[in-house]
Amino acid sequence: MPGGTIDPKRFDELRALHAQNMGRNRIAREMGEAPVMVSRTAEHLGLTFDRSQIEVATKARLADLAERRALLAEDLLDDAERLRAQLWKPTTVYSFGGKDNTYEEHTFDEAPAAEKRALMSTAATAIDRVLKLVPAEAGSDLDGAKSMLGSLGEALARYSREEDERETAEVDGSGEG
Repeated sequence: MPGGTIDPKRFDELRALHAQNMGRNRIAREMGEAPVMVSRTAEHLGLTFDRSQIEVATKARLADLAERRALLAEDLLDDAERLRAQLWKPTTVYSFGGKDNTYEEHTFDEAPAAEKRALMSTAATAIDRVLKLVPAEAGSDLDGAKSMLGSLGEALARYSREEDERETAEVDGSGEG
C-alpha cells in the first residue's frame, strides 16, 4: 500500500463516496477505516475535501437541533402548566385494599396534599428541563440560541480542520516538534 494508504482494491470505493460529496469522517465510517487513512489515500489519489460544505451542513444541523430543543421546551412548559392547574381542580383518589381487595374512591374539591406534592414535583422537574434546554436569559430568543450553536459549530469545524492539517503534517514529517 502506497505510503500507508487504504488497500488499492478499495480506491474506487473511496472515489465513489468522495464523488457523493461525503466528508472524510463519513467516508471513514462508511469504509470502516481510520480518518487519517482516508486523508492519506485521498491525497495519494489527488482528491480534496471541500470543508465549506461540511461547515454549512454542521451549521444547519445545529440550527435544526436548536429548533427541536426549543419546541421540546415549549411542550414541557405546557406540561408543567397543565400539571400545576391540576392542583386546584377536583380530583378523584382511589385505592384497592382490605382483606377483600375492595375498590374505594373519593372525589375532593382540589388535590389532596400528597397529590399536590407529586404534581408540584413533576411540574418543577419539567420546568427544570425547560431551563436546561433553553436557559432563562435566552428565553424565547431562538435566533440567539441558533447563533450560539452556530458559533459552536464553527469552532468544531475549525478544530476538525486543524486536526486534519496536523495529521497531514505528521504524515509529511513536517509536524514533528
